[in-house]
Amino acid sequence: MKLMIVSGRSGSGKSVALRVLEDLGYYCVDNIPVNLLPALSHTVINDYEKVAVSLDVRNLPNDPTDVSEILDYLPTSVELDILYLDADDSDLIRRFSETRRLHPLIKQNIPLDQAISLEKKLLEPISTRAGLYINTSQLSPHQLSDLVRERILGKTSASMVVVFESFGFKHGVPSDADFVFDVRCLPNPYWDPSLRMYNGLEKPVQKFLAAQPETIKMQQDIISFLETWLPQYKDSNRSYMTISIGCTGGQHRSVYLCDQIGQYFTKIYNNVQIRHKELPHPQKK
Repeated sequence: MKLMIVSGRSGSGKSVALRVLEDLGYYCVDNIPVNLLPALSHTVINDYEKVAVSLDVRNLPNDPTDVSEILDYLPTSVELDILYLDADDSDLIRRFSETRRLHPLIKQNIPLDQAISLEKKLLEPISTRAGLYINTSQLSPHQLSDLVRERILGKTSASMVVVFESFGFKHGVPSDADFVFDVRCLPNPYWDPSLRMYNGLEKPVQKFLAAQPETIKMQQDIISFLETWLPQYKDSNRSYMTISIGCTGGQHRSVYLCDQIGQYFTKIYNNVQIRHKELPHPQKK
């Protein structure tokens, strides 16, 4: 039996993730006390192939460090994985303010920001064992649903999902990046007034960057590195890898190289996705 524990701080999107798992055929149980997990596993092990259980700070034992011992007590035939959802503190505060919901730790008579910080500490015995981690700060419920579906399907398929994502350093490094490549040293089309209005998916910028020896060398070096190491991660049962390529604003250099390198690896891996974080609706012209 496959057991997926869905956990994370309040307001991070656990309900959305649990609905996705239910759609994927998991038998879902919401908010069960952690110390009842072994009993639940023994009860349903012969009836369901896939079970998902939502756990939050309200379900922890009196001593949160007991969580590891409880999880180790699960039947040996249970294939355990943990999906942990989180978000930046500022986003969690905003979400609680917008929905006017009470944080589960507010009853301890502490301010919301302190409750959110305390919750993170209490959930560490679970978060440190998570095989899947998603920061939902910049995700809509629909985007989170898609991402959870992609990662869970990647876990259950033989092929590793490889995501190539361009971004701008001035907007922050993506929190889910496995590898980050900084291409800000390359010639910048932004400083050419005739190219500034275009992005890295459009021919004027592509022509400019393809003519730069530094760009060609950077592209070859990144491809060579990934050709060497991605198979190692695949062989170690990694199901999802995110390759983030960043320039200053995420419009030109990173977009171009992300697209070129991503297209190259579509010939090697069955499930390759290419995203451009700073381009709302990128289209090739």
